[in-house]
Amino acid sequence: MLRLFRVYISTRVAALLASEFILIYACYLAATFFWLRADPSAFLGDENGWQRILIVVCCLVLATYFLDLYSNLRFSRELLQKVVVVVATAFLTEAILSYVKLPQWVVPARPMILGSALTFSALIASRFIFVLLLRKMPTEGIVFLGNSCVVQQIASHLEAHPEMGLTPLGFLDDSNSTNANRLGAISDLRAVVERLHPKRIVVGLEERRANLPVTQLLDLRLAGIRIEEAVSTYEMLFERMSTHGLRPSQLIFSSNELGWNRSCVRLQSAYSTAIAVVVALAASPVMLLVATLVKLTSPGPTFLRQHRVGKNNRVFTLYKFRSMVRDAEVRSGAVWATRNDPRVTPVGRWLRRLRLDELPQLFNVLKGDMSIVGPRPERPEIVAQLEEQIPYYRQRHCIKPGITGWAQIKHKYGDSMEDSRMKLEYDLYYIKNLAPALDAVIVFHTAKVMLLSRGAQ
Repeated sequence: MLRLFRVYISTRVAALLASEFILIYACYLAATFFWLRADPSAFLGDENGWQRILIVVCCLVLATYFLDLYSNLRFSRELLQKVVVVVATAFLTEAILSYVKLPQWVVPARPMILGSALTFSALIASRFIFVLLLRKMPTEGIVFLGNSCVVQQIASHLEAHPEMGLTPLGFLDDSNSTNANRLGAISDLRAVVERLHPKRIVVGLEERRANLPVTQLLDLRLAGIRIEEAVSTYEMLFERMSTHGLRPSQLIFSSNELGWNRSCVRLQSAYSTAIAVVVALAASPVMLLVATLVKLTSPGPTFLRQHRVGKNNRVFTLYKFRSMVRDAEVRSGAVWATRNDPRVTPVGRWLRRLRLDELPQLFNVLKGDMSIVGPRPERPEIVAQLEEQIPYYRQRHCIKPGITGWAQIKHKYGDSMEDSRMKLEYDLYYIKNLAPALDAVIVFHTAKVMLLSRGAQ
C-alpha cells in the first residue's frame, strides 16, 4: 500500500493507473504515426504534438478516475458503458478547446478518431488481463490474532478486494469455534507462522489481559514479520477509524499528530477564507438565481437559518437556501432528512441534488464559524442524542466544521444511528490526518460527487 496526500492507495491500482496512462498515450501516438505518415515528427516536435496528446490523455485518465474505474475493477457490462463515456470525454475536450479558440492545442481529426478507437479497445483489453492476473499475483499473507468484529470486517474486505495484495490466512483464538478459518489456539502462534509464513500478524483480541503472547510477538517482530493492531489495519483499508474496540490510549498515544495543530489550523483558516471569497464572487449570479427560484416557487423565507454545533461545542447559526416547505419541523422537531422526504419542495430536490442549497455556507466560512473542509455540523438536539449513544462523538468538535468533508465524499447521506457512527469514523480519520493535502483531495472529490449527483437526499 502506498500513502499519498494522507490517503492509502493500493500499489496494484497505482500500477494499473500508470500503465493505462502509458497505454492511452501510445494509442494516440500510434494513430498519429499512422495518419501523418508524411512527417509525424514535425507535428510532434514543431507543432506541440506531444503536449496536445498529453492534454487528451490526462482528460481520459481523469474521466476514468471520476467514473470509479480504479475502485471498481470488475469486468462487466457497466465497464463497457463507462469506457464509452471515458472515450467520449476525449472528443468533449477537443470540442471545448476548439470552442475557446485554441486550435494549437487540438489533435487533428483523423489521429483523434483512430486514437480513441484504439484507446477503447486497449482499455477493455487491459482491464480483462488485469482481472485475470490479479488473483495470480503474489500477495502478503495475514494471520489474525483474535476474531473480533473488526478482524471479521478486515478479512471480508480483503477477500472482496484482491487488488489490495493482502490475503487473510485465518485467525487464532482460544475459543471452541468450529469456524473453518480458525487456525488454532493463541499458544499455537509460532507453529502456525512456521507453517504458513505470513508477512503480517494483525492483533485483534477483544480481551488482551493474560491473552497476548508478548514474548512470541516480540520474537516474530524481530524476525522481520510485521505486527500491527487491527484498528491500524482497519484504518489503512477503510480510510476511517474503527470505533469498535478503540481504546482512548490508542488515540492519546497515537504516533500520528492527532487533533489540531496551531500552524495547520491557521493555514486552513487562511485558504478557507480565500476560497470562500473567490467562490462567493464567482457564484453570486447562481446564488441570485437560486434565491429567486426559492422565493417564487414556495411560500416562506429564502434562507434557512439553523443552530448547529461547531468547534468546542459552540452553537452558531448556519445558512442554507431553503429546500423544504415552510415550517417543515413544527410538529416533528429536529429530525434527519430521509430519502424522498415529502417535506422537500420540487425546486429544493434539485438544489440538494446539485448541492446548491449549501452555497450560503460560504458566509459562515467568512464569519469564521466554519471551514471549507471539516466534519459536517449537526443540530444541537441531534448531537446530544448521538453523544449519548456513540463513543468518541464529542471529539469530532475539536476542529471547525466544514461545508464538505471526508465523510461526505466517502459515505452516503446519513439518516440513521449506524450512518452517524460510520461518518464519525471518517471524521476521526480526517481529524487524525488533517493537512492541506487531504483537504485538496476532499475538494477534488467533492467536485466529483457534485458532478455525478451522488449522495443527495
